Parts: sequence; structure tokens; C-alpha cells
Amino acid sequence: MNRFARIASGLAVAAAFVAGPASAQMMEEDIVDVAVQNGNFTTLAAALEAAGLIETLKGEGPFTVFAPTDEAFAKLPAGTVEALLQDKERLTQILTYHVVPGEVTSSQVVNLSEAKTVNGAMIQITTTPEGSVKINDATVTAADVQASNGVIHVIDTVILPPAGQ
Repeated sequence: MNRFARIASGLAVAAAFVAGPASAQMMEEDIVDVAVQNGNFTTLAAALEAAGLIETLKGEGPFTVFAPTDEAFAKLPAGTVEALLQDKERLTQILTYHVVPGEVTSSQVVNLSEAKTVNGAMIQITTTPEGSVKINDATVTAADVQASNGVIHVIDTVILPPAGQ
């Protein structure tokens, strides 16, 4: 079993343990609700709101979101997040670069070398010899977080689209 699958399996077990019988309710919650309830995506939630993308990601989907954590946003140079929150166009370009149309699970991701994002640009997908999965320069730290309208894969770095995308 590769690392991506082990992470997904461990996450599912942990979610079932923590949530108990109410875990079925999570499938009724959309991507935005699942991310907000997690507590590690407050910067992402604020960015989605500033870009006007909340309603889109609450829509029917399905979507696959490579979601950077608050720690991932903290890695950006000082002042970057604040500047992006004031630049809706650039913020939207970056956020839509983290979203792939359709639901792409970990078992599918590991068989891809790239995927086209909602932004229109391609992300590169690689599996390291150690079994971890990288999306451009970001490492997937948790996979297959299910929502009613898609799936979230947690990443440790904000990925940036190519210039002009």
C-alpha cells in the first residue's frame, strides 16, 4: 500500500473513530462546510470568501480540492496573504488552481501525472520513491476527505499557477 493510500485509510479510520455514528452526516456537508469544521483551513475559508468562491464550492460539483492548510498559507512571504485578499483577480486565479473538476480520489490521483484545474492551467502530480504524492511542490498530507459535492486532499504548501494563469 503506497503512502497516499495509507494516509487515506488512516484518515478514514480516524474520522470514523472521532465522528462515530454521525460520520454519515459529513457526506451531507459540502466541501466548504467540511473544511471550515476541520479548523485548519481558516485562511483558505477567508480567501474563498474574499474571492467570491464560497457559493461555487457549495454548488453541486463534484469538485476535487487540493486544500492548503493555515500552516501552508503561513509559509508564504510576509504580507502575501493580506495582499492577495485585496487582489480578487489574482486570488481567484490561485484558488481555482487548487480545484480540479470532478471527483478524483487518491486511487485515481496516483495514476495521473497531471490534471487540468478550474483555472485552466495544469498541475503536476508525482509519486515519490517514498510513496508520498506531490501536487507541484506541495505534499499531500491527508487524502480522500469526503464531502457531499466532492473530495478534499490536504496539502502542505500553497501552489501557484504559472505566470499569466
